[in-house]
Amino acid sequence: MPRVTFRLHYPEAQSVSLAGSFNQWDPTSHPLRKTKQGHWSITITLPKGRYEYRYFVDDQWFTDPSSERVPNEFGSENSVITVE
Repeated sequence: MPRVTFRLHYPEAQSVSLAGSFNQWDPTSHPLRKTKQGHWSITITLPKGRYEYRYFVDDQWFTDPSSERVPNEFGSENSVITVE
């Protein structure tokens, strides 16, 4: 299965996690680690497919600014990634 790295530049954040269709939108299951440069990242293994996701930054949902986006049922947008 492919390994996928998610990265977010958000140096002011105190905590960042990843939630999406691949983990039942659980904001506690995939915490990101912060680098000295202020990037947050995590590498996970995902089967091929299309996934929607968002970051959970300091208890607020955050859409990845560098990704494709689709509307969600909450009136905001989810990020989209396709794993090949």
